[in-house]
Amino acid sequence: MKYAVVGCGAVGGYFGAKLSKAGNEVHFLLRSDYEFVKEHGLQVNSCNGDFHLNDIPVYNTTSLMPTVDVVIVGLKTINNHKLSTLLPPLIGKKTIVLLIQNGLGVEEDVQQMFPTVQLVAGLAFICSAKTKPGVVDHQCYGSINLGNYSCTDKERYEQLLNDFRNAEIPTNDVEYHEARWRKAVWNMPFNGMTVAMNTQTNHLLAVPQMRQVIRNQMLEVIHAAWACGIKTIGEDYADQMIQFTLDMVPYSPSMKLDFDFHRKMEIEYLYTRPIKIAREHGFTMPRLEMLEAQLRLLEQ
Repeated sequence: MKYAVVGCGAVGGYFGAKLSKAGNEVHFLLRSDYEFVKEHGLQVNSCNGDFHLNDIPVYNTTSLMPTVDVVIVGLKTINNHKLSTLLPPLIGKKTIVLLIQNGLGVEEDVQQMFPTVQLVAGLAFICSAKTKPGVVDHQCYGSINLGNYSCTDKERYEQLLNDFRNAEIPTNDVEYHEARWRKAVWNMPFNGMTVAMNTQTNHLLAVPQMRQVIRNQMLEVIHAAWACGIKTIGEDYADQMIQFTLDMVPYSPSMKLDFDFHRKMEIEYLYTRPIKIAREHGFTMPRLEMLEAQLRLLEQ
């Protein structure tokens, strides 16, 4: 299948590069490093082996890009208002839009923009960063869960799964709602707390009292999922995610990097919407409401 990557950052750039390396036709939309990548190519420094892509099709506008089978959206959700103009040139009648983005409520809002487009959620479990033009630093992990939100073309969806797997990307087909809440169990504590405490994941977990704070926040997310009808996430998942984090390299999540580089943070979909969804189901999240308030203050 033919792919386009919109949002060629640490995550979109990595998965797009892996698909291209495996022989798929992948077209990349770039902004600040368009000229650099056009001239020098895209470099991936990876814990699984470095590689370089030369002469890849890059663009600085989607109006020049072809219609594709799959659009991979790796933009931060704060830029989703741009999708209404970015996506139309890429979308055909059967195009799948894969949203590799953080938070809850993302697909619902994008579907309102494009009522007939087939949407799939991408939940990436990866430590990667892009702090230099044309260079993606992949530190550890690198798997992705795909949750079908509104894709009715089963054959094309299966091909999407197979293309990712053939590109040596560990890929699972998962239930959409459960997957979004499972990702929130990690995202909501660690993204915000690394900002609020101005530190990395390893330092948060090095202090027993802070580790308990993180665990309590995780349990709050799990209980919110229960209230929303997702009963398949047990409390032991919090301990699994803590161990998962202890096993990774010292890491600054995407929200911490955004804060450090004075960029707008993804507070709306990572905090405001999940808190609102839980409240609509009769459950309040006081610990994470406090963290959301801290983040709003810090952003101002």
